[in-house]
Amino acid sequence: MTLARNVLPAEAPVRAVPGSEAVFAHLLRISRAMAGHLDFQAAIQAVSAELGDVLPHDHLDICLLGSEGTIHAAYEAGLHTDWSLNPHPVPVSGSPIRSILQGETLVMRTGDATLDPRFRFEGAFNHPIFDQNLRSRIHTALLVRGEVIGAFSCSKHDADFYGEGDASLARHVADLLAPYFYALRASQETRRLAIEEAEGRAREEGLREGALRLTEELERERQRIGMDLHDQTLADLTRIVRRLEALREGPVDPDSLSPAIVGLHRCVGELRRIIDDARPNVLELFGFAEGVEDFLGRVAADSGIQWQLGDTSDGLVDELDPALRVALFRIVQEAVNNAARHADPSRIDVGIAVRKDGALQIEVRDDGVGFAPMPQRRRVGGIRNMQTRARLISASFFLDGLPGGRGTLMSLVLPIERRASR
Repeated sequence: MTLARNVLPAEAPVRAVPGSEAVFAHLLRISRAMAGHLDFQAAIQAVSAELGDVLPHDHLDICLLGSEGTIHAAYEAGLHTDWSLNPHPVPVSGSPIRSILQGETLVMRTGDATLDPRFRFEGAFNHPIFDQNLRSRIHTALLVRGEVIGAFSCSKHDADFYGEGDASLARHVADLLAPYFYALRASQETRRLAIEEAEGRAREEGLREGALRLTEELERERQRIGMDLHDQTLADLTRIVRRLEALREGPVDPDSLSPAIVGLHRCVGELRRIIDDARPNVLELFGFAEGVEDFLGRVAADSGIQWQLGDTSDGLVDELDPALRVALFRIVQEAVNNAARHADPSRIDVGIAVRKDGALQIEVRDDGVGFAPMPQRRRVGGIRNMQTRARLISASFFLDGLPGGRGTLMSLVLPIERRASR
């Protein structure tokens, strides 16, 4: 493709034009000024300060192309507009200087951009031109090895301010800036990738540590189930077997079977409790909120603690994957158990809600004695288990004392938009 330098508009009013030596001196100072800056905004400010005498402007900006036909970022000096403040990528097709960014021309010059049809088309992101009255404008392509990486632009409020000599000077400035901004962009991209890699390694290490803790917790749970079966259920069954063996040696009185039947019912109830502790079937049968309510009721029955459940999530948790629902339930269980066992509360409140950003938030708060800082705690297994479970489902976990020194708040936030629903 042959790129043509496209210089249009009316002749600019006559003004003093610096000589070649002055221009060279300014370009040299621009090069030196940029060498001391390692971020885009500081660099464009330095360019603006050095360029003011030879290429007057009210607004200066550099835009850099991103991937998939978008403008990656814009950096401005003099005035700051939505071109740099807009947080979302702008399609190149909507840029007022799309002919430069798409490689159709190298230079655009206009005496009045507010009237120039090249800047006025359907879908154009051009309102800063009108909001800031940027009438005279020069735009030049930033080229690196023949590839357009962005554009350099300068503007004045006055109409017909820039002439062909200004466009030529802007082209020299763009040639000076292009390799610097290309290298700076590559450096920042390398740094971003290094940070992402480090964060990925940290997450992987955290997941390994979390998996190890959960494995240890599962082993402790298996041991607890074994002890429950041995100490209660197995002992009851052993007594029932001996009673039945004794009955086998003589005539059987129906009334003599009653203790064995009562014992068997007790064993069945105990087995159901153990199974439900291992896998909360109530979640599948009735839903998350009902499961939490049932658990709170059982805790209250054993301890006399008052409780309240507030659910404004419209059943959102029940739409999640079953494994995720169980993980959330276990965190709530642990938080409630910790409060009931260690905080001596008179009340525990659980709240389930959806935040404005769409994330699920679950809170457990109590009015107990609070908790000591982590180094002063003798047992931290429950808290670490909650942290581990939260990390494994990519939820944020918060635990802190309430104002006034009495009570504790556990807050869990899960970004639902990233989760696959059932």
